[in-house]
Amino acid sequence: MGIRVKFFDGLDRDLKEMLLANLRVQWSHSSTAIEGNTLTLGETFMVLSEGLTISGKPLKDHLEVVGHAKAVDLVYHLLDTEPITKDHLFKLHTAVQTETVFDVYKPVGEWKNDLNSTAFTFNEKIRYHVYPNQSQIPKLMESWLERFNQLFSSVVTEDTAVEVYSELHTSFVNIHPFADGNGRMARLLANIPLLRAGQPPLIIPAGKRVEYLTLCAEYSFETPLPTSEHLIASPEKLVQLTEFFRSAWLGTLQIIEEIREHQESRKLEVPQQAME
Repeated sequence: MGIRVKFFDGLDRDLKEMLLANLRVQWSHSSTAIEGNTLTLGETFMVLSEGLTISGKPLKDHLEVVGHAKAVDLVYHLLDTEPITKDHLFKLHTAVQTETVFDVYKPVGEWKNDLNSTAFTFNEKIRYHVYPNQSQIPKLMESWLERFNQLFSSVVTEDTAVEVYSELHTSFVNIHPFADGNGRMARLLANIPLLRAGQPPLIIPAGKRVEYLTLCAEYSFETPLPTSEHLIASPEKLVQLTEFFRSAWLGTLQIIEEIREHQESRKLEVPQQAME
């Protein structure tokens, strides 16, 4: 797996592997937990690292984290693929969606074939939001992929990474091209340009689930539906979500800093051992 990531620079091989495994577990746990998965971080680690099953937890929850971890691996393999096409998205969606029961109204690995909507509370009232009609999805996703590939091939720096993630994530979620799994897909896809540019992934902490879902719902409710010409209909309303993503990214940066501290401690140990 040729991962071109600057945050690996200078790390010993075992620490690189440890960091990659850590991020894979954190990412799979948080993204599935946001969607209601009940496995804890520790349980997710045991499932992914040891292949164990957790007593009393649904099979669905086990399959979700395993599927998401496979999707993370696919993301890394996509870093050297250009351009990214709808077929790549379909393959990623197939990894994310692990349902074993076929549902004609919830196709896997293809665009939705029916309307989908969501309910949420806004200003202490229950609101309903209907996403774009299924007939609009091919055109909308053609525009989304065009914008994605522009950012995918651009220079994404530490200063611009969060803005790139926010734009791609939010526009994808508000198109809602799949019958299910749109949140997990958005959180995977929006990270690809960051990783391609050598930046660490932005992982939203499971503990910020309510704040994250509330901000996403508020944005959807307060802005017009996306069009192929305007995927982000109201850029000024994206500010609050972007700042949330910026704070969420700090968690990943902290994980990397801890690994780097291990690396630095090794450098200090070598001269001392040589003197002895």
